[in-house]
Amino acid sequence: MPSSETRGGLATLGPVELGVRQLLDQLFTAWGQEAGADPMAFPPLLRTSDLAAFDYWTNFPHLGLLATGGHPDRVAELSAGPHQEIAPELLSPAQYALPSATCYAAYLHLAGSRLDGPRRITAVGTCYRREDHYDGLRRLMGFSMREVVCVGERETVLEHIAAFTERVTTFADRLGLPLAVEAATDPFFEKDAARTLMQQLFPVKREFVYGEKLAIASVNFHRNFFGERCDITLPDGGPAFTGCVAFGLERWLAALDDRFGLHAPDLTDRILAAAGR
Repeated sequence: MPSSETRGGLATLGPVELGVRQLLDQLFTAWGQEAGADPMAFPPLLRTSDLAAFDYWTNFPHLGLLATGGHPDRVAELSAGPHQEIAPELLSPAQYALPSATCYAAYLHLAGSRLDGPRRITAVGTCYRREDHYDGLRRLMGFSMREVVCVGERETVLEHIAAFTERVTTFADRLGLPLAVEAATDPFFEKDAARTLMQQLFPVKREFVYGEKLAIASVNFHRNFFGERCDITLPDGGPAFTGCVAFGLERWLAALDDRFGLHAPDLTDRILAAAGR
């Protein structure tokens, strides 16, 4: 029996793969804590109404996966026999969604707060995206995302992003994992011409790309979008700026497997040495 497998965008990890993923997550968590981030754990679901406040259903209607139960008036039909698929008319309206990014919950956690200084939070979550295709560990329906979020003044957030950009780049260089840093689009800033132009002049999202377009991490500057939508304010009363660094843990596994082989006996030592541990 194989130690790991992927099927229909869902992955089962064996002991070796799980061990490498845990090592990477411990490393990225330590980076966050060294930067002053508080470790937190957030609920596994988000309210659809909260996502609506982020224009999520406008920007990502194709990615969302909803969580709901059987309609109370259709229980008899649900229990009548096995269902390979559940017809939507048998379900209650969805009030919850599976998260597609870890950082949304952090901004919702801070909603309505007035900061007396920058807040940094690190969390890992299982994230879900309904894609048009899946590809092993490279592209999954359900995957693990470790994020380190910074909320505060504009310059503080930009310094956070710059520091993690350097840290990821240095780690990858020492590891011998070739990564290209590429500007990417963020649908939060594509709804009007002014924001689109601003993004071209000052990219708000950069991805760390391995090989053939495999983005294994990203740094994201949201300006004051989430500060405005969540009413997170600075000491002067203005909306806070936000940014984050995100690590797709299974994608890191795919890149490391391609480059070195996850079963390579020296992989753990190689990762620790590259991280200076």
